[in-house]
Amino acid sequence: QVQLVESGGGLVQAGGSLRLSCAASGRTFSSYAMGWFRQAPGKEREFVTGISWSGGNTYYADSVKGRFTISRDNAKNTVYLQMNSLKPEDTAVYYCAARPTIVVVTTPWRYDYWGQGTQVTVSS
Repeated sequence: QVQLVESGGGLVQAGGSLRLSCAASGRTFSSYAMGWFRQAPGKEREFVTGISWSGGNTYYADSVKGRFTISRDNAKNTVYLQMNSLKPEDTAVYYCAARPTIVVVTTPWRYDYWGQGTQVTVSS
């Protein structure tokens, strides 16, 4: 069992930055692929970025490439999402998710554990 807790969301102006954190419980965190998803009102949950268990492979949605960076610190059981050059369309609830494999996937239903989400609001 893995519990995930996100933090770091908030209100920021367009062009600004935020850093989200996702703290995980459990001693097997390093064997989990991790993902960040987001969901805006009235829209489906969408893949933002993912990172393999070792951190050696990362994947990004086209909409965030070059602006967002995912990283992980397995010693701290934490995954991070650095978000730069934020746009109003990035406004959403951001969720971290974990799946007990080494492979990152983009479909939400293939992740076993989810955090409660953190709100990110970007004003224009």
